[in-house]
Amino acid sequence: MLLFKGSRNQILEPLQSVCGIVEKRHTLPILSNVLMEKDGARLTLLATDIEIQIKTSAAAAVGEKAALTVAARKLQDILRALPEDAEVNLTLDDKRLQVKAGRSRFNLQTLPAEDFPRMAQSEGNQTSLSLGQKQFKRLLALVQYAMAQQDIRYYLNGLLLVVKGNEICVVATDGHRLAYASETLGEQLPSIEVILPRKTVLELSRQLADNDDALEIVLTPTQAQFRFGAIEFISKLIDGKFPDYERVIPKGHAQLVKLSRQGLLQSLQRAKILTNEKTPGVRLVFSTGSLKIIGNNTEREEAQEEIEIDFNGETIDIGFNVNYLLDVLNNVSNEEIECHLGDANSSALFQLADNQNFKYVVMPMRI
Repeated sequence: MLLFKGSRNQILEPLQSVCGIVEKRHTLPILSNVLMEKDGARLTLLATDIEIQIKTSAAAAVGEKAALTVAARKLQDILRALPEDAEVNLTLDDKRLQVKAGRSRFNLQTLPAEDFPRMAQSEGNQTSLSLGQKQFKRLLALVQYAMAQQDIRYYLNGLLLVVKGNEICVVATDGHRLAYASETLGEQLPSIEVILPRKTVLELSRQLADNDDALEIVLTPTQAQFRFGAIEFISKLIDGKFPDYERVIPKGHAQLVKLSRQGLLQSLQRAKILTNEKTPGVRLVFSTGSLKIIGNNTEREEAQEEIEIDFNGETIDIGFNVNYLLDVLNNVSNEEIECHLGDANSSALFQLADNQNFKYVVMPMRI
């Protein structure tokens, strides 16, 4: 039975859209597979890891209905290895999926489609909104690097998404730094707060396009749904209480220093070379007209950088994890950064001169 007939990219591109969440090794072997369902002229592709589900479709060969699951990575690797202009046929023959292209033939084992687990769409109150893909992708990029990775406080291993009134905001923290970004929406919406898992955030960032095509978001208390292009993306949510981010953001720091992002970034990169690998701390010494960046290590080696700044207050000598500073500088594109300072024991607040809807808070460290 012929499932698909067309160019390599017509089937490879939708397959790559769903393959990103497939785990290489899973306790359930079928979760390493992609579900393929042919109905009329559409071939639906669906993958899940139980927490996330992605569905998309491709044009199918016209014929009777069919459904199967096949190893997602193997099929993707085969298609990638074929020439770009290859014509591909996918045929189901005696519980095997045959891939034909030119003189190449591949036979893959299949597992029954009825054994494939699907995520049920959650019931309950919904908050629906729409914004451009580029707009949401930018929001994620501004904060996602501050997510925790394997913290015992599981609610930190994700991103807080808040909708209130006509505003959407995203917040990420690992307990040592916090990133916040918001955008104004064109409509008033019911308030909802959800925590998206880390894997969901990274996969969305990979898949969303840098254009103004629509992204539809539907939020419920237990699930988030994202629809864009031909993709339907469903994710479970992290059940937990996210820290009160508004209390973490400093208000009323007396000192404001404006810094060149590129100049600060390059100075920090150089100073980092002579810091300790396990605890890469740098000292930032703000004094009249000057910022000194000092990095040293246990071998008594030292790097010192100096930047001219407009600063007239009392000297502030404050230590930071250099990676936390590099993360924010690498993920914003503005030429100028605003640094709000209290004293050597207070967290610092970084903002963008032309975007007050972005805030990045870094706790100081003892060096």
